[in-house]
This record gives sequence, C-alpha cells and structure tokens, in this order.
Amino acid sequence: MKPTDRRSFMKGSAAVAAGLTFPGWGARVARAQAKDPIKVGFLTPLTGAYAAEAADQQTGATLAVEEINARGGLLGRKVDLLVRDDQLKPGVGAQKAKELIESEKVQFMAGGFSAAVQMAVNEQTKKAKVIYVSTGQSNEITAMPDWSPYTFHEAINPFISAHAAGTWAANNLGKRFYVLAADYAYGHQLLDGFTRVAKATGGTMVGSANHPIGTGDYSAFFPRIQAAKPEVLVLANFGKDQLNSVKQAHSFGLKQQMKVFCPILLGTMRREGGPDIFEGVYGSTTFYWELAEKLPSARRFVDAYQKRFTRLPFDYAGYAYSGVRLMLEAAERAKSLEPDKVAAALGGHAYEHYKGKQWIRKCDHQSFQDVYIIRSRTAKEQRGESGIFDIVARVEASESLERSCKDLGHA
Repeated sequence: MKPTDRRSFMKGSAAVAAGLTFPGWGARVARAQAKDPIKVGFLTPLTGAYAAEAADQQTGATLAVEEINARGGLLGRKVDLLVRDDQLKPGVGAQKAKELIESEKVQFMAGGFSAAVQMAVNEQTKKAKVIYVSTGQSNEITAMPDWSPYTFHEAINPFISAHAAGTWAANNLGKRFYVLAADYAYGHQLLDGFTRVAKATGGTMVGSANHPIGTGDYSAFFPRIQAAKPEVLVLANFGKDQLNSVKQAHSFGLKQQMKVFCPILLGTMRREGGPDIFEGVYGSTTFYWELAEKLPSARRFVDAYQKRFTRLPFDYAGYAYSGVRLMLEAAERAKSLEPDKVAAALGGHAYEHYKGKQWIRKCDHQSFQDVYIIRSRTAKEQRGESGIFDIVARVEASESLERSCKDLGHA
C-alpha cells in the first residue's frame, strides 16, 4: 500500500461505515435528537503559538462525537461538542471552563495543551465534580494535590517523554546533552527529565537555557550551545517555537555539529517547515498515521479521519479523539452520567481506539501507551505531503516509565 495514495485509505470507508452502523440505528438517532443533548466542553488554544495543533485537537474531538451520534448517541441522547479557545492562558481557561460548567451545564470536559491551563481547568472541574480528560502534557495533572477522582489524563507527560525518548537518544545519538527549553512547565519538566536520564545512562548535561514562548530569534543561544560541545541538542519546546528553533539551528549549521532531538516532534511543524530544514532531526511521538499499515485500530481511525476532513491525522488529533471517546464510552458502560459511576468505569480500563492497546492506571488515572522514536525524512525519502517520518524504534508501554503512585502522593 502506498500511504500517499488517498484512494488506498478510502477503500476502507465502507468498513468504517459498517463499524458505525447497528440495527435500528436510525430510530435510536431520532430518539436521541428528541431529548436534551449531553454536552461536552472542549478547551484548546485555537489562537497563538499552538494553534495548528489545537485545530487538530478540535477535529479529533469532533470526529469522536460524530461517531457516537452516528450510532444513536449516548444513553439515547445526542452529544454536543462545545469548543472554546483558552488562548493558552490559565485565567482564560479557568473562566471558559467555569462558563461551560455553570452556564452551558456540560456533563464532561476535555482538552488542554499548557500544563498551567490544564491545572486551571482542573480546579473548576474538581469543584463541580465534572469528569475531565486532559489531552496535553502535564506532570502535575495526575499527582496530588492537583489530581481528583474526576481527573483523567489521555496524553503522556514530560516525565514519560523524557524517560522513554531520552533513554533512546542517550543510547543511540550521544550522551552529552544540551537542553534549550521553553520557559514554562513543559520545558522545565523536560529539562528535569533529561537531566535524570543523563545521570541514569552515564551521560552528561553539558548545559541548558530557557526561552520565552513565542521567541522569534534564537541566534543568541547558539554560541553558548556550540561552546558546550554537546552531542545532542534537545529542543524542549512546542508549536511555532519548535519550528523556529529547528529552522534557525539549520541555518546556523548546528546540525553539522550535533544531533537535534525534539522530545515531541510535531507533524504539523515538520510539514510546514519542510524536509530540508528538518533533515536529520529525531524525536518521539505517540501516534503517526503510517501506523495504519500495521495496526487495524490505526487504519480505522485514519480512514475515518481522512474521509471526514480530507487530510491525514497527527498525534494531537488522536489524543483528542481518544480522550473524548474514552469518557463517553465509560458513561455507556456505566449506563449513567453520574460522575462517580463514570469515573469507576474509567479507572483501570483497557482500550484500543486508534493506535494499539492503552490502559488507565487506577491510582492516578494516567493512560499508558507506546512511544515511537521517529526521524524526519529527506526530500527524496518523503512520501507525499504527509509521509514525513520514519519510525525507527518503538518503546513499549510500561508503568515503569512513569513515577510510582506513591511518588505521586497517592495512598
């Protein structure tokens, strides 16, 4: 199968449709539409440095809700998705979450990128006892005192990312790390994680620096990086910051002197930046659409997503899709919207939505999943507009990649 040939994916559309159709589905849809809808609030930064990834989240959440409605809704009721822009600001996220809970009366909440925004949203959902499935990286969301019985985390976190991807990088690219990190929780936590990995693997952290979100010029950092003589430059940032830092590292010639590694290598930014700028760049991800060649669940998701949006999905579309499905299907299993019953149906649950098996750890509600090491393809290797990465290694899902429940403050 040629992944660049859209027709090869469209062949599965009949199977996708069949998977969403059940006897009497038309009557169930009609009954669902006759009752008040079940509302899902979804917060994501539709404007700002992470807007491209947020747009992917919105499409993934939309597809999940549309699939639920296509098979008759949830508990005989239509599901509505209410998307709000959190602007990557904790205050805005808290305000929008409160409005969704108090004015719109949402029964569920999902979404999130910035750890600080996730914490702000989580404070609102905790107070209201609303199930919240977070879809962005955060070390705190599963730890006490921020965690609650109604808090679940679909994404991996910086601790897992650093442990899984950093260990591979140390063993395959070099043991002298320099970390250029975005100056907020995500970057700080990745720096801490790579510092731990360097120590554990017999490596060395030769230097680090922080940059503000939205930095336009990284050239001031490069002489210090060169002077430290790392083997691996870790770009612990996200969105446009990742694109701009990789672009300028390329122009400055850093890739000829060291390996460049992005702990979360974004398909959106690689597609925008192009093969020359990202040539030789390594990173990790929890989903890449070419998994559809090997995994039936990935094939079903990619087919459905491409049919609906006429493009291929990247990782954050998958997080949102799976996170929304996760809580709605828990309500189906519980046969209830009561938060404690839905939470009980989620804790310890194993599932396979779009990329192989995952499970929710009971004590902290963290989702465990495989991590893939990827390398950006050259212009000659690239397979169409979206065939941009080679999967070079798989780090199998394991609770040993995360802190223990005791370490996170759980009894």
